[in-house]
Amino acid sequence: MAEYDIIVIGGGSAGSAVAGRLSEDGTRSVCLVEAGGNNNNFLVKTPGMMPFLLKNANWKFDTVPQKGLNGRIGYQPRGRGLGGSSAINAMIYIRGNKWDYDNWAAMGCEGWSYEDVLPYFKKSEGNERGGDEFHGGDGPLSVSDQKWPNPGSLAFVEAARNLQIPVLDDFNGAKQEGIGIYQVTQKNGERWSAARAYVDPARGRKNLDIRTNSLVERLVIENGRVMGVQLLQGRKRETILAKGAVVLSAGAFGSPHILQLSGIGPAEHLKNKGVDIIVDKPEVGANLKDHIDFVSGYTTESKELIGDSLEGTIRMGKAIFEHRMKRTGIMTTPYAEAGGFWSSGPDVPAPDVQYHFVPAVLEDHGREKVKGHGFSCHACVLRPYSKGTVRLGSTDPAAPPAIDPNFLDDDRDIATLRKGVRHMQRIMEAPPLTDFKPTNRHPIDMSDDNALDTLIRNRADTVYHPVGTCRMGQDDNAVVDNRLKFKGLDGLYIADASIMPEIVSGNTNAPSIMIGERAADFIRADLG
Repeated sequence: MAEYDIIVIGGGSAGSAVAGRLSEDGTRSVCLVEAGGNNNNFLVKTPGMMPFLLKNANWKFDTVPQKGLNGRIGYQPRGRGLGGSSAINAMIYIRGNKWDYDNWAAMGCEGWSYEDVLPYFKKSEGNERGGDEFHGGDGPLSVSDQKWPNPGSLAFVEAARNLQIPVLDDFNGAKQEGIGIYQVTQKNGERWSAARAYVDPARGRKNLDIRTNSLVERLVIENGRVMGVQLLQGRKRETILAKGAVVLSAGAFGSPHILQLSGIGPAEHLKNKGVDIIVDKPEVGANLKDHIDFVSGYTTESKELIGDSLEGTIRMGKAIFEHRMKRTGIMTTPYAEAGGFWSSGPDVPAPDVQYHFVPAVLEDHGREKVKGHGFSCHACVLRPYSKGTVRLGSTDPAAPPAIDPNFLDDDRDIATLRKGVRHMQRIMEAPPLTDFKPTNRHPIDMSDDNALDTLIRNRADTVYHPVGTCRMGQDDNAVVDNRLKFKGLDGLYIADASIMPEIVSGNTNAPSIMIGERAADFIRADLG
């Protein structure tokens, strides 16, 4: 059996950071295990090819039927391969709000206040604007301004300005509330995933073994300690061992799934699935939170926006050629080019609604083709009250987990989303966006609560930010402690979005990388 000092399961946003950092000084042997491939190709590197990634480097999970969405089955795309979801996402660089992390500390997660985590955000960040009080300028994760935002995205920002909404150029600084053009995780016009930031520079290290296309079937546990993992590579089954630690970084769906396959989780559920119980841990797979999201779409006569037409196809063909030659132009788009944050009432401690403006018409996560041109905008609830679960759908490790976000189970969530959608429509129907002569694809009487609630329940779904299924905390029910050690077994750490005690007020890629950076420091200190 191969033996390493540390095994990292999952090469996504957090796992890439853990493996990259722990292999830096050459003193420890590290094995990075990833179920997908290398993701080192044209589709991944070209930002504008993101729609095609949803058919390739993607687990393509579905949810169980959602009661709050009129029984619909939701879609849960997650990145598969090195970089994880940072290899298929919209590349938006957002950390969340200062209040989020201070709230984590207030909940008992000592050492996770904003003051504690800011140095790790700065350590990871290589912002082209340079370093300052809030930003890092020389970290491995490249963050850049968009060089070619669509005219529709610029019009969205101006429409907000015309409504006296603050316009920001930095959502990760002193203030979060306002509208603007997002910064993105790109470098020289290419996507800069966590794998490009942390794993690619480490490929020449003799102490780092990268195993792709390797599915983890279960953890190997002996006498209360996680000793290693059992892998399946094609038809070849192998067990690899860890002398120091196993780090589970398979994401908010993958980490609880692997734990439950290994006999760690809610005893009654495991018993019903025929899994031998190693550790009865009821909150493994519990506390799932995700940003429920509504997309409003408008068609336009203007072909300046991205769309499906002969002219649009010719333009995109030219844009692909330009990007291949110069790494410039339309194909640098993250699609969600503009957006921002808004507070739905005076009593909220931080903005509780986020917008993502897309200069194209989106239906069903982009899976439904829409003829013509137009624009869309997402409104999502940043701090939902509804909680769901991740459970075993089957004891087959290759089968997807049973994902139940339990969207809109708490009426406070649809009340917030209702306010957010109405506020969003004011921006979408203000000049200069009106210059595009937009037509709402789903018009209703927005003053009618029942009509709006029906539209939301018929159309809302995730904006791809699941967290919380291996909650961090000091209490006995928490899955990991404040240094990300699993509570109940030795030799196991968890480092990904699953450890969040509460969802952050924004996109989750940058926070996941921050968690990976912190985990590497914790493990390095613990192992000596």
